[in-house]
Amino acid sequence: MSTLKERLRDDLTGAMRARDELRLSTLRLALAAVKDAEVAGDTARELGDAEVEKILAREVRKRREAAEAFAAAGRAEQSSREQAEGEVLAAYLPSQLGDEELRDIVDSVLAELGVTDLKAMGQVMKATQARVAGRADGKRVSELVRARLSAS
Repeated sequence: MSTLKERLRDDLTGAMRARDELRLSTLRLALAAVKDAEVAGDTARELGDAEVEKILAREVRKRREAAEAFAAAGRAEQSSREQAEGEVLAAYLPSQLGDEELRDIVDSVLAELGVTDLKAMGQVMKATQARVAGRADGKRVSELVRARLSAS
């Protein structure tokens, strides 16, 4: 079993003991998403930490989008709940890259590939995402790559 999945289960038990309803329900949903991914496909299999991180990142993104939708609809209570759930799950992910670090990575990829036009965006995104490895949101990376390619 992956260590991240074990940590989620241990924290779930701790949330039960502490009667922390928010953390409890959030971790249950996260573990359910992990379990769904494990049994998807032809055969059931155990997920590694990297795969569990991808699932958690997807769940954080879902919470952020739902919070924005609730806020736009004037439902502040649901929006704050979704934000809180997203923060609980984000604590299990690697720390996110700062703007300066991300800019440096994109610039080094652009220099290595020697591209300057927007036609090469896919190639640059592929190389950048490999280096970023879940430490930055894909939308954020895409916006920065597009800006850098447009400026050059």
